[in-house]
Amino acid sequence: MPIRTDLWKVSATPQPLPEAQLASEKKLEDMIVAAPKLLSDEWMLIGRQEDTGFGGRIDLLAIAPDGALVLIELKRDKTPRDVVAQSLDYASWVEKLRAEDIAAIYGRFAPGRSLGEDFQQRFGLALDEDSLNESHQIIIVSASLDASTERIVAYLSERDIPINVLCFQVFANGNEQLISRTWLLDPVKTQVSAAIMQDGPNEPWNGEFYHSFGTYSGERSWDDAVKYGFICGGGDTWYSRTLQLLNPGDRVWVKIPGSGFVGVGRVTGRAQRYRDFMVNTPEGETRFSEVLRNGHYHQQFADDEEKSEYFVPVHWLQTIPASQAIQEIGMFGNQNTVCKPTTPKWRSTVERLKTHFPNFDR
Repeated sequence: MPIRTDLWKVSATPQPLPEAQLASEKKLEDMIVAAPKLLSDEWMLIGRQEDTGFGGRIDLLAIAPDGALVLIELKRDKTPRDVVAQSLDYASWVEKLRAEDIAAIYGRFAPGRSLGEDFQQRFGLALDEDSLNESHQIIIVSASLDASTERIVAYLSERDIPINVLCFQVFANGNEQLISRTWLLDPVKTQVSAAIMQDGPNEPWNGEFYHSFGTYSGERSWDDAVKYGFICGGGDTWYSRTLQLLNPGDRVWVKIPGSGFVGVGRVTGRAQRYRDFMVNTPEGETRFSEVLRNGHYHQQFADDEEKSEYFVPVHWLQTIPASQAIQEIGMFGNQNTVCKPTTPKWRSTVERLKTHFPNFDR
């Protein structure tokens, strides 16, 4: 069923707000450029109205914290078949963009600015050229969604094509207009599909999970993770929601970005918020927020469901200090907090790691 939202004015006798229309979808595009968080606070806009070279122009281009590109296409009254076909066509162009192409696109979007410097400032991470545009997402932005587009997008998503629809609706509130935003599909599904859609050949997933344990700016401590048995991610939903992929019994290999692989363990529970996460101490089970620890774990967002740090309890099979992290040429890496890679590089990485962590199946 097509996405629809109703808004009501809060009062003793609630009144529904009448639906309205923007003057044009061009105005919606202008609004997104002026306030990118209207689209998503997880991405950084890097391009607008770029010529694909084969008779088309993409509406907007963004980049995610892992270097994946996000193609954003406004529906603009096209038929369902046309908007999806055009988006897939443009995605074939995005897929081929090289690092220098992406830097040039950003140069046209933000003249005189550096993509690397702005990426670092926006996400607190260095832009890794090797992981830049390893994958991409397709986002269709629409003022209304018909049943045909919904069926087509759902069909493609079920087959791990990273595509989603962001539906905006406008409402009149006196002389003002209000706008609402609704995703067709859970964004975690699209993010995960993009994370496994690496360049090059794919193969069946080997059942082994990958975790990126970021230690930037004192956010987290690997020593804490080893001592108390956990992996974690937070600061925004992009960093925390892929933790939902993990279930008790899953085996996960842990890498510190910029250092290397430091451990392997078995998941023992589901993801939990910072304020709820309990750990074992000599004094008994205690809230993690109350124990002595070395990282701050976004404690300032403890009451914010979206920005809170989330923890997954892990029974460690084998760990090594961060100073001894394993990193060899050709080993897999990804900035997603958790992913289930289908690239042959991941299979070969796991086989090599098993020689470094002989207790991997203890």
